[in-house]
Amino acid sequence: MDHAHIATAETPSDVPEIDAPDLRPVTSRKPRTLPFSLSREGKRLRNVVGAAVTDFGMIEEGDKIMVCLSGGKDSYTLLDMLQALQVVAPVNFELIAVNLDQKQPDFPEHVLPEYLAKTGVSFKIVEQDTYSIVKRVLEEGKTMCSLCSRLRRGILYRTAKELGCTKIALGHHRDDILETFFLNMFYGGKLKAMPPKLVSDNGEHVVIRPLAYVREKDIVKYANERGFPIIPCNLCGSQPNLQRAVVGRMLEDWDKKHPGRIETMFRSLQNVVPSHLADTKLFDFPSIRANGVDEDALDAFGGGDTAFDVDQAIETAMRADAGAGAPQASSAIQFHTSKPN
Repeated sequence: MDHAHIATAETPSDVPEIDAPDLRPVTSRKPRTLPFSLSREGKRLRNVVGAAVTDFGMIEEGDKIMVCLSGGKDSYTLLDMLQALQVVAPVNFELIAVNLDQKQPDFPEHVLPEYLAKTGVSFKIVEQDTYSIVKRVLEEGKTMCSLCSRLRRGILYRTAKELGCTKIALGHHRDDILETFFLNMFYGGKLKAMPPKLVSDNGEHVVIRPLAYVREKDIVKYANERGFPIIPCNLCGSQPNLQRAVVGRMLEDWDKKHPGRIETMFRSLQNVVPSHLADTKLFDFPSIRANGVDEDALDAFGGGDTAFDVDQAIETAMRADAGAGAPQASSAIQFHTSKPN
């Protein structure tokens, strides 16, 4: 069923302008208001989301964005942030929230329609019993996520096409992207994560992840502040030993013991040097020749062989990571020139 409501709440006058996609502002942009007050934390998150939207060109003039809403903290926050961007963005874009009711046992069907009726966003509830299919096809104890996600993805793609949406927005955040990176590395033998923007496998849809720069702990904080009516997933949420959950706990442990490590790891996904990896499909290693010093070539190689030199910033960070009581390493790599006894 479809519902549409118009919000009438006033927008705070101190909402600052933020960077938006590199598009010429339109003079006919419809004024919008938010049905909720955006706190300081909310404004900060909106700016972070705005940066991701800008960096990856996620939203364009005239877009109709299908916001996939599960009832979890991530998708609620996603919808809030996109509504907040509508107010300050120099382009017009439309939102429609879509929830897939998979007919899981004890699913509170009334929660999302009642919540969405207050948001000012058009929405659609799609009813499809994928739960019975997953339970029937998979043996007891088998991981449900893969089959469930494939079924859900197909239904959502079909719905986006029926609604005439130009973009599909998902609520994956920075931690999800890093978890996927390590899962692919550990179990798939690939350096692959979740892209903030991609084209669907069938080539018909552009999928965006506006929360790509947002930390999960900030989403938790914001969701608690807003008091979202969270709906737990009884299908996959009851499988605590999934490898994704294990990797998530690993990242959480690192974040506690080594503050800043998560930020550094995510930055590495944006600073890839193919010449210093080992994928011959990404870099033409056979053509490498010693032809003297070429600054352009060094730039293409990510700085030539400087990856083997001591980087003072990295060494300082390693010392801090090891703790104040750890032995201090030399500031240069030392080679032994005499044979050991």
